[in-house]
Amino acid sequence: MKKFVFFVLVSLLIPQGALAVSIDGKKNESVKISRAERRMAQTITAERLKNYLSYIASDDMAGRNTPSKELDMTAQYLALHLKLWGFKPAGDNGTFFQKMFVKRERTLNTSLDINGKSFKYGDDYVKLSGDMISKTPYVFAGDGWMVKSKGIDAFSGIDVKNKLVVLYSEKPSRGISPPRPDGVTDEDVAGEKGVDWADPATYAKKMGAKGIIVIMSPAIEGRWANIKRFFTRGGASIEGLGNDGGDSGPGLPTLLVSSKVASAMFEGSSGDYKSGKSFDPEKSAAFSIDKQVDRVPTYNVVALWEGSDPVLKDEMVAVGAHYDHVGTNQNAPGDDKIWNGADDDGSGTVGVLAIAEALKDAPERPRRSVLLVWHAGEEKGLWGSAYFNKYPTVDINKVVAQLNIDMIGRSKKKGDTNPKNKDLSGPNEVYVIGSEMMSSTLGAVTKETNTGYAGLKYNYKYDDPKDTNRFFFRSDHFNYAVNGIPVVFWFTGVHEDYHQPGDEVHKIDFNKMEKIVRTIFLTTWELTALDERPAVDKELPPELKRRN
Repeated sequence: MKKFVFFVLVSLLIPQGALAVSIDGKKNESVKISRAERRMAQTITAERLKNYLSYIASDDMAGRNTPSKELDMTAQYLALHLKLWGFKPAGDNGTFFQKMFVKRERTLNTSLDINGKSFKYGDDYVKLSGDMISKTPYVFAGDGWMVKSKGIDAFSGIDVKNKLVVLYSEKPSRGISPPRPDGVTDEDVAGEKGVDWADPATYAKKMGAKGIIVIMSPAIEGRWANIKRFFTRGGASIEGLGNDGGDSGPGLPTLLVSSKVASAMFEGSSGDYKSGKSFDPEKSAAFSIDKQVDRVPTYNVVALWEGSDPVLKDEMVAVGAHYDHVGTNQNAPGDDKIWNGADDDGSGTVGVLAIAEALKDAPERPRRSVLLVWHAGEEKGLWGSAYFNKYPTVDINKVVAQLNIDMIGRSKKKGDTNPKNKDLSGPNEVYVIGSEMMSSTLGAVTKETNTGYAGLKYNYKYDDPKDTNRFFFRSDHFNYAVNGIPVVFWFTGVHEDYHQPGDEVHKIDFNKMEKIVRTIFLTTWELTALDERPAVDKELPPELKRRN
């Protein structure tokens, strides 16, 4: 049974700025925004934010790609301020840095042999994972999915052990792998992965396959030029995270092949991959690759502001942002080759820095400690937050909530009819994601702190795991949620300059940023003051259920 949350503002009995939060009709905690706390928040100013962002999103930072010397310079800039302000280093070995290694691959030579025919890398196929497939028989398994509740089993009647599994689906997909079969809902994949349901890669690995060959769908073949460019320029990953996003180790060797290769695979067979019929046995494939692998360090920046309560200071409220962006593109049209990333996520980066400065200037310390983490590699696939949650430099179980700031710097102007700005929030509006998804207490504190302070319009449009934009899954808070930590994500919306060179400082609405960052600072402060940590008491989305 879900808990119902309601709020009571007793204006005559509670001092100015105080809010009472109730859960199930019982008093849980009081959110008191005192005059002293308001004064602390007011030290965060639009001018400070602009000064910080003018450096971090300057051309000198060259778009802060992961990894790059400019991103390292940004990390040093953050650490210098933290040291001067008296923060405790919370990275590796008494430093503010958590080192990670980016593995970058460069393809030298490859070969693919299908029944004695050779094909050209980049034109006919690309490698998605793995290094080598010796001469191995292959079997066709349709879309490769297993969903027990629907009676779906693509491997039924097929022996895939020690074979290559060939997959194909004509359905459009966000990714490369065949999408879910028709009629399969989130509820159908809420059970145990690999037992109650399995995606093609998981199922193939579980059933003992030696590798996977994915035949391009028509939609993927239509985007082949871009896909080829992405995979042939060399892959990159974070050492220690694996390449399948899970804890089961490296994924199977996997190739993506064109219809030309697929036709060769079925040549002389009675089957046809488009009709879903299997082909005759005794056919084989072999793949090899020579590559060069470089290990390049990059860093999360981690700092702690210790609390004052002798017991509660062992717990932490985490506040974070990603400080990387996507770098430069010398082949881009026009004169501007630098993706400055002022909003994405320079705005979040300096927001967390301003919160750090407000903590330094506060006349007292919060009850709980505040953990500040600037994540690297978010743009590459949430690398930094995934690494920090897998290899934390603090006791991650003592983190009671994580507050994520990603793109809080833009506003939709009156009369703006650009369709790319249609979902950009207004001058007093911000999207809040996740606060209502995991914890009643966190949702209450988040909402009522804002009500009692700046009165921003909190828009919960995207606070839904079924949101087609999937914003809940696309920023660093998600890896904390996977770890069972309640999260909140502040975001002002995508716009015409999202991942474009036009995302520059002069387009930032600093007055709006000031209000948002002040409100997040106060939300942090109120969470540090709770007598008990926010409980995870909501029905979790399937994506979190199957990971916790």
